[in-house]
Amino acid sequence: MERIGGDDLHKVIVALSLLFWIYLITHRSKFFLHMIQLEGYRDRQYRGWLKSSNQAYTSILNKALISISVMTLIYIGVSIAIDRGDWIGRYIWYLYAILWAFCMVLTLKHEGEAKKPLVFTNRAKRLFTTNLVLNIIVMGIIVAIYLNMASDRITYFPIVLLIGTLLYYFQSEGMYISNLIIKPVEDRINMNFFEGAKEKIAGMTDLNVIGITGSFGKTSTKFITGTILGRRYRVLNTPESYNTPMGLSMVINDSLTEEHEIFIAEMGARNIGDIRKLSELTKPRIGIITSIGPTHLETFKNIDNITKAKYELIEELPADGVAIFNYDNEYIRKMADKTFKEKILYGIDRVEDVDIYAKDIEVSERGSTFTIMSKDGKGIRCTTRLLGKHNIYNILAGVCGAIAMGMELEGIRERIDKIEPIPHRLNIMDPGTGIIVIDDTFNSNPMGTRAALDVLSQFKGGRKIVVTPGMVELGDMEEEANREFGINMGKVCDYIILIGEKRTIPIYEGVMESGYNKDNVFVVTDLDRATLVIQKIARPGDVILFENDLPDNYDE
Repeated sequence: MERIGGDDLHKVIVALSLLFWIYLITHRSKFFLHMIQLEGYRDRQYRGWLKSSNQAYTSILNKALISISVMTLIYIGVSIAIDRGDWIGRYIWYLYAILWAFCMVLTLKHEGEAKKPLVFTNRAKRLFTTNLVLNIIVMGIIVAIYLNMASDRITYFPIVLLIGTLLYYFQSEGMYISNLIIKPVEDRINMNFFEGAKEKIAGMTDLNVIGITGSFGKTSTKFITGTILGRRYRVLNTPESYNTPMGLSMVINDSLTEEHEIFIAEMGARNIGDIRKLSELTKPRIGIITSIGPTHLETFKNIDNITKAKYELIEELPADGVAIFNYDNEYIRKMADKTFKEKILYGIDRVEDVDIYAKDIEVSERGSTFTIMSKDGKGIRCTTRLLGKHNIYNILAGVCGAIAMGMELEGIRERIDKIEPIPHRLNIMDPGTGIIVIDDTFNSNPMGTRAALDVLSQFKGGRKIVVTPGMVELGDMEEEANREFGINMGKVCDYIILIGEKRTIPIYEGVMESGYNKDNVFVVTDLDRATLVIQKIARPGDVILFENDLPDNYDE
């Protein structure tokens, strides 16, 4: 068998193979970069996803690795057996390279549009580059060893390709290692960014900061509060769900100016201490706790830890601060009772105990009309396009925030009518087909599903259809919560479409427990197949609720 150095075609094939390998690495590493970004670049959460996911090592990828391994062994065996000067050796080598490329192409499955796409932030770019350089260094060492072999390069190049395949296959681990390598740099960058935002806030002595946290309802409450206060003040809201230290730091550094009089900061948490850090950053004078319930139990473990985490906002308020509590929530009621700072209590059910409450509530499929009352007997009649009783709680929280800022009820009335529905949170859409669609796909939790089904029940006339993959991040109670969700759906819905054959088993069991007709339940693997079912069963006048949309890092 002749040496590769004397054959230009061999050199071309080697070069093309290495270039194709670099393309493969960049393609696969983007997927894992996306997943680790969705996990907030946290190593433990990323490893937890790897352990539970079947997206990292698909069946086609496993088959490709096995096929290439077997091919390599066969090739080496044949190469040793045949005459080294035999022309057959050359063509077997060509065939191997072609088959290797074919197997690798098969692994490049088409990816659909991501629910929350990869964002190439500066951090993502640094991690992506680190991972690519790490792979090239490892492969460079292998190629250097290969090139220094005095003879028989043809025989051993398939081994180089096999090693390259293994690097491609284990990109999940490469991304993990790269994240560990770059972590000290990122920690330093984040600290500088955080301290810069903290210093900026500290220098704005006339700025009023309102912190909002809760297991659910905080994003809606943030926008509602901003809309109400916008009548009198120049307000900056954190956009969308920017509720982490780096998210808030970015908003403060890039968007907050001396012109702003109020900064409304949404505060999210997955662990005890998260809210305290955000409060140390933003220095809120007013703190609103919207709700306490079973969310992120995979990290919090229990409700007591959630309560402790949310109460950090109140603990960090200054002596002259104002704490605002949803007094109807049993967990919040306990923390409100032990708070001795100035506080405003709101609710619907315990009107004798609160400062601001709603009464004479009329809920329909197009919104709500209700009267907001204060403890001193003043009241305003309000109308909102927001759906569901839970949004009345969010409006009451916003009203309390406005009162804490010195606004009167009469000045608040006109702003409530201007509150716009929040995207993907019980939004009504009319696609012009005669079928009404309710989009509640942002997130889901036990209280949220009950609220969504309550809204669905308000619609009269048409049939009610629910499309859902169920709830996640509920820890040990996830299975039971989904089973209860199924029971509740069985009482309201005419048709149920479950997405995910394994994850939705508890929901299906709950639906059957309610005595539901199993012929009206459809279990499908993805949203595309759910759409096909909808096309078959839906007709004008029907109402379809899309409840929850699992992020890209969740699967069966």
